[in-house]
Amino acid sequence: MKAGRVVLRALLIIVISVTIGLTVYTWNARRMFHNELPMPFGVGAAVVLTGSMEPTLNVNDLVVVKTADDYEIGDIVVFQQGNDLIIHRIIDKNVEEKRIVTKGDANNVDDGSIPLSAVKGKLSFSVPFVGLAVKALKSVPGIIIVLGTSAALMILSWKNERKESEKDLDAIRAEIAKLKGQTDTTPESIEEQIRKLKKELGQTAENTQNRGEQHGNEKE
Repeated sequence: MKAGRVVLRALLIIVISVTIGLTVYTWNARRMFHNELPMPFGVGAAVVLTGSMEPTLNVNDLVVVKTADDYEIGDIVVFQQGNDLIIHRIIDKNVEEKRIVTKGDANNVDDGSIPLSAVKGKLSFSVPFVGLAVKALKSVPGIIIVLGTSAALMILSWKNERKESEKDLDAIRAEIAKLKGQTDTTPESIEEQIRKLKKELGQTAENTQNRGEQHGNEKE
């Protein structure tokens, strides 16, 4: 049970640390560098917000993208345009000018020419509808709920452990008191036991003497 609590608290500490770390990292990237999709270790995740890539990608799908050394026609990429993230397919490429043309699969017109430097990464894989949960967790209320729940569970775990420790201590105290009562060796208790023993010995001697006298009378 205690090992389980230790593991639980370790996991909760990790959740709290990761949540705070990602929140601060993302906030700094957006506010200071105007980077809407930070790519630590060359990997990032975004949520599909429109149906421009249907049926390949749907609204609220979670997409994971990775940086690449080169991007080819047909690749689905995420790029930043102003403060917006767009995930569309490359339909044309100008190697000399290092620019590409993208277009949503469901759109009738392309996005125009954009620099390769605006591309965040290429689609690695997508998870349907998980974006709903991601959006909720990235919101201020979601972050507060995650941190608050984790902290509450940690405090509850500590309180339960403290209660069990107090119960164990009470049981130990009771056992000590019981053993002390059985083996009470204070001077007063020893004197009392000696008095009782003398009294018992005296009664035994008297009874023996009476039986001897009675036996002698019977012989006469």
